[in-house]
Amino acid sequence: MAAPLLWQNFKVFLTRYPIARGMISYSLIWPSGSLIQQTFEGKRWGECGGCSALVRLSVMLNLSPGNYDWWRVMRFSMYGGLFVAPTLYGWIKVSSAMWPQTSLRTGIIKAAVESISYTPGAMTCFYFIMSLLESKTVEEAVTEVGKKFLPTYKVALSVWPLVATINFSLIPERNRVPFISACSLCWTCFLAYMKHLEHHEVDVAI
Repeated sequence: MAAPLLWQNFKVFLTRYPIARGMISYSLIWPSGSLIQQTFEGKRWGECGGCSALVRLSVMLNLSPGNYDWWRVMRFSMYGGLFVAPTLYGWIKVSSAMWPQTSLRTGIIKAAVESISYTPGAMTCFYFIMSLLESKTVEEAVTEVGKKFLPTYKVALSVWPLVATINFSLIPERNRVPFISACSLCWTCFLAYMKHLEHHEVDVAI
């Protein structure tokens, strides 16, 4: 009896506080994107057959070249849940207040405004804050933004206006953050790929 009641209360909580729903979604989707990207890199679980749980945890956190980088996964989870979801929620609330209609025309307008306001800001914050979370200096974070922002923004302009138009014109407001969360899984894989390219590899990759 307790478990169904807890689940029901949890669903009520998520319905009442959509920002919490978005934060939970992004704290799971962003690290998932990192894991997918690392898998394409060739990363694997640390081998430890027959080891104790403590030793297995130690192996998992071992940053050897062939193992998943779980600290990187944690950084993506923190950034997605604590920064991306709240800022995206705020943008959606502001844009919905400015253009309350749900139509294709309004969706296109919102997508265009988002492309020149929220998107470049979010992209700059991604490279800057994630670099700081990696214990890089402010100067190194600024260099990262300068090198990777424009190539990433060009790709974003070919993807997100269409996604944003659909989101603003067809999806109810209370479901817009979860919808974008689902769409952003592939995008997060791309961001994870771009984030961990060396600077000299960026021009070749894009």
